[in-house]
Amino acid sequence: MKRLEKALSLYGRMEDDQTTKNFIAQANARYILFGVNEDIEKFPRFRANLNEGLDAITYSYLSVGCYCAEFQKFDIAIEALKKAATIIEYNHLPEQNRTHISSFHILIGALSYYASCQYSKSFDRFGIRRGRIKFTYEENIASGVFQLDLTEKGVAFKDAYLNIKDPWIKMNSLRAGIFDRPFGFEIHHSSSKRESPERSTVFQTLFPEERDLGVMLQIQAGKNSPWNIVKINAGLFAGNGIKQETDSRKDFIGQLIVNKNIHKYAHISGGFSYYHGSVYQGTEIVYKMEGKSFVQDNNPANKGKFAKREYFGFDLQLSMNNLFGMTQLRSEYLFGQQPGGETSSKSPNSSELPSTDTYIRKFSGGYVIFIQDLGITPLSAILKYDWYDPNTKIKKDDIGRHNTGTADIAIQTFGIGMLWNINTSLRLQAFYEFNNNEKNNHLSAYSENMKDDVFTMRLQYKF
Repeated sequence: MKRLEKALSLYGRMEDDQTTKNFIAQANARYILFGVNEDIEKFPRFRANLNEGLDAITYSYLSVGCYCAEFQKFDIAIEALKKAATIIEYNHLPEQNRTHISSFHILIGALSYYASCQYSKSFDRFGIRRGRIKFTYEENIASGVFQLDLTEKGVAFKDAYLNIKDPWIKMNSLRAGIFDRPFGFEIHHSSSKRESPERSTVFQTLFPEERDLGVMLQIQAGKNSPWNIVKINAGLFAGNGIKQETDSRKDFIGQLIVNKNIHKYAHISGGFSYYHGSVYQGTEIVYKMEGKSFVQDNNPANKGKFAKREYFGFDLQLSMNNLFGMTQLRSEYLFGQQPGGETSSKSPNSSELPSTDTYIRKFSGGYVIFIQDLGITPLSAILKYDWYDPNTKIKKDDIGRHNTGTADIAIQTFGIGMLWNINTSLRLQAFYEFNNNEKNNHLSAYSENMKDDVFTMRLQYKF
């Protein structure tokens, strides 16, 4: 009975605690703002540790609910479990606030809603991941592409650009509008052809939505030239994804690609990519790593300046036909400097200038994927490993001290899957991802590896 007494005592303290009530009230307010798609930069200044604090409160309520249910105090158990599920909904259900472990929390929340008799809230909804329709028009030297994404969430632009070819020497083209950033391989590898459900973590973080608004020059010799194997892309971009431009700065992206058949049955390609841009500093406070600590630079002159955003990328693709079918091996490696925030290292993707402190980190990340067709069958086996280390200057138990936190945790994912190409238009994909986070004794959410593995079954139709 002592356990029950402790649980009841904890429940009473939490119900009366003003700090706990304040955390939940802020979570509710933020949840509403997420729901109406308010720009994050316009949010009020919520608690800096709001996400972590809410998780701690959640699992305290869950423990109370479980103990009370064990001792048949069902009225309190139901209330505690329902409150825990509600906080999880506030904190982890909005797409804008999800992390790589949110699926784990959402599963716990669904079970808690169900256990507290809130059956209508215990199941997530079905959804359309991608519903793309693409229009292309070409006449003489000009072509235009317009692509929409139609889902139950609404209609969104994906591509809208004009491409003009050089009519004289026929080795140059100019593209302007919204289109894929010319960096690496995986960004422009079509979702209809990609072997894993989503792009690697490093690309999702550094290049949200893959596309940007800009202008690009492409140089490639004609098909009959020995230099046709080389392609150069260079362009200036807004640096803010598909959102409207928020400052007068432009980001430069350059890319060198080499493609060559090395045998009748083999092909090799690779490239080097470079990104040089900047991120607006929204306050006078900028944090930079010195040793294993973030050191604060508090200077009024910092506000309104721009922190350097710089990436280097290398990619390689090999393919070969053999007795077992087509074998493919692809890999990319990225490193550089990324300005971010206290709780995230994600690149800018907002219609407003940031108003939070700036954290400057050195990062690295990449992936390796192996695809093997299974003989003459329409099946392919896939193995993929990807990783993202948002702060290479600090590891494991050094994180959580000296102004470092959850945004500095490294992530690794190992995936295994199968593809069934039913016909030229229809494809079934099954993929299981083993997600691993860096373990840490200073951040309670990362003291163990989170149980956030993901299984995806996806049917794709292309016409």
